[in-house]
Amino acid sequence: MASTEDKAASKESPSSWKDSIYNPRTGELLGRTASSWALILLFYLVFYCFLAGMFALTMWVMLLTLDDSVPRYRDRIPSPGLAIRPNSLDISFNRSDPQKYSQYVQNLESFLQRYNDTEQEGNTDCSPGDYTLREGGEGMSQKACRFRRALLSFCSGLSDTNFGYHEGKPCVLLKMNRIIGLMPGGDPYINCTVKKENPIQMHYFPKEGRFDKMYFPYYGKKAHENYVEPLVAVKLLFTKEDYNKELAVECKVNGSNLLNNDDRDKFLGRITFRIKVVE
Repeated sequence: MASTEDKAASKESPSSWKDSIYNPRTGELLGRTASSWALILLFYLVFYCFLAGMFALTMWVMLLTLDDSVPRYRDRIPSPGLAIRPNSLDISFNRSDPQKYSQYVQNLESFLQRYNDTEQEGNTDCSPGDYTLREGGEGMSQKACRFRRALLSFCSGLSDTNFGYHEGKPCVLLKMNRIIGLMPGGDPYINCTVKKENPIQMHYFPKEGRFDKMYFPYYGKKAHENYVEPLVAVKLLFTKEDYNKELAVECKVNGSNLLNNDDRDKFLGRITFRIKVVE
């Protein structure tokens, strides 16, 4: 039989458990009075307000050191990469089937919309061969040099809306990626080679595949709002002997101080793509 003390203890245990949450005799909630809880909440309110204020002050000081037009640190990429349009490193199509090459034609046409005369009306005719230097102070809107689509001649899509794909002599467009403040030395131009025994004839547009200095330097998206990159079009003049073969084409930026032989980055100043034309 349970003793009298055990019965008393069993009767008191539910009351003690409830008192640990709220004690009506002392007014304590979870072991603390209302004034104690008020002091703790006030402490954490002040503490977190102080942390938020320190964070806001730090961000404000950091933002004061930044320029809206130019990144603060620009020394990680000394030379631009080379990009290709159509936006593919593996081009394969049947020249007799428009559905097989329509995706490449549409990609080129869509990309060249920015180079239409209607889009270039607001840009300026600059002096060829000379850098277009900043006018006014930093942050001021800069004039953008006009690049006419017609400069790409047979690869402009104006006289030949299929960009040569229907005749097995396709065009590809090359451009250098934008780097703020880049002023390439020398006279940069594109040179492409095909990795095969017999060389393939190519035509470059504009003349000699040159990037004119007047399109440099670039001052950033905000200051150079209407800027468009200069393009070089390469028309690959394949013959019947070249059809049904996958050929590797390597294009490089030559004639300047821009890097094009870094083994760690195969897109720095150069690009390699594969192309196959099926007859």
